[in-house]
Amino acid sequence: MGLAKTEMFTDQQNEISLFAKVFGHPARVSILQHLFKIDSCVCGDLVNEIGLAQPTISQHLKELRHLGLIKGNVEGTSVCYCINTKNWTKMKETMLAFLNQDISINQNCC
Repeated sequence: MGLAKTEMFTDQQNEISLFAKVFGHPARVSILQHLFKIDSCVCGDLVNEIGLAQPTISQHLKELRHLGLIKGNVEGTSVCYCINTKNWTKMKETMLAFLNQDISINQNCC
């Protein structure tokens, strides 16, 4: 299998692609929705809330944290997670700029 040649694309194109990838799994969407719903940090109840095994939840949290959409703080023996509002706002601006591109209506288009 060939390697993705991300260096061929702009930083913005790569960033949009990473955002799309992180939203590409319903568990990550569910985690984000739960964090917004509780509007505070969550420490360990995601397994009960989402219904997936702890290692699976941890992998999804890792993806969200790697992209910077969530942040975590160590509290005792657990890590508490919440939305990283600064990065969330930046992601929204990037995605909205991409999604709000005007499309010209060309009647001759296939």
